[in-house]
Amino acid sequence: MPMHTSIVIGFMLLLTSCTPNPSPSNRARHDTNQSGTVTEVDGRDKLPASEPKMTEEMSAEDELFRQHRVRMVETQIRRRGIEDERVLEAMTRIPRHLFVPQNLRSQAYNDGPLPIGYGQTISQPYIVALMTELVRTQPGDRALDIGTGCGYQAAVLSGLVQQIYSLEIVEPLANQARSRLSQYGYRNVEVRAGDGYQGWEEHAPFQIIIVAAAPDHVPQPLLDQLAPGGRMVIPVGRFSQELLLLEKSQDGSIQRTEIAPVAFVPMTGTAETK
Repeated sequence: MPMHTSIVIGFMLLLTSCTPNPSPSNRARHDTNQSGTVTEVDGRDKLPASEPKMTEEMSAEDELFRQHRVRMVETQIRRRGIEDERVLEAMTRIPRHLFVPQNLRSQAYNDGPLPIGYGQTISQPYIVALMTELVRTQPGDRALDIGTGCGYQAAVLSGLVQQIYSLEIVEPLANQARSRLSQYGYRNVEVRAGDGYQGWEEHAPFQIIIVAAAPDHVPQPLLDQLAPGGRMVIPVGRFSQELLLLEKSQDGSIQRTEIAPVAFVPMTGTAETK
């Protein structure tokens, strides 16, 4: 797997510019700082082709946001080494501004996280793209998304896999994300309020698991629910965190690859007692 040479610099820049928020949640608070050929994606009909268009004025605004997305992908994501065209296409297509508060929509395509309420943020675009590329999505995959937040990561995954099961420990955020994803037509995403450490056993095994909060060790339930041949990306650590890629072989053994130093909020719930 190619290494992204600018990752470490980006993460260190973020660590010096962001102040951690202690509010509990199972999703990321901070990511990094500052990087298309469009391909057809199986399951694309599950996604809105574009943002809702109600008036001519709204249509002009939509076009402006589309231009911001294209620029975001080229300057923040592709330039930093993300190469999977399906991921780049999804990041270009998904209307990120619809996942942030109305008063922050003008900042939706900036190179950094934004607050979404309850002391939480929507992760930086590059981090979403990096984690999505690392798990090497396939159209038939079943994915577990730990830390729904506003639902943006689930939306990005929606056109890349068959089904997503998403867990958020902050119940109001889970309810908002469920409503938002349904409203915009992401029909292959199921959201539940729950403890991400425990995973979602009744829908296991998962070919993909993406975790957006940092426990101090890899939760055994998540390893158990990862399918043979599956990939999990997770930040691990208490004071110093590392983004890990875990791959389960057919015999159940785990290959562990360290990707980069990161700064996510701690995983809460069961993770705090283990």
